[in-house]
Amino acid sequence: MRLLFALTVAVGISSTGAFAQAAGDAAAGADVFKKCRACHQVGPDAKNAVGPILNGLFGRKSGTIEGFAYSDANKDAGAKGLVWTEEMFDKYITDPRAFMPGNKMAFVGIKDADDRKDLIAFLKAQK
Repeated sequence: MRLLFALTVAVGISSTGAFAQAAGDAAAGADVFKKCRACHQVGPDAKNAVGPILNGLFGRKSGTIEGFAYSDANKDAGAKGLVWTEEMFDKYITDPRAFMPGNKMAFVGIKDADDRKDLIAFLKAQK
């Protein structure tokens, strides 16, 4: 019985540690966002620019920001049900052209997994 309890506690601790590592660092993500800000804006005064605003990205259907001229690929993805979750955005931002062929975003992507986690943490804070 003690062995079972010890194993349960050990698994719980390691799971908690893995979850905490997966969260990302929003402050570090602000630095990563510098790669994005040539085209995208966030914050209370954000406006669509070369790319759409990224406030409230998570939970939003792809290609749906009012007033932005999305590519057909992006609008079609939204029409087919693509909703930006952390997982979907992580896949997208790794290699946008491979994830969504035909989109207009001329960005090679963010290859470093920790940078992507940090960027996601930063973007989650942008309501």
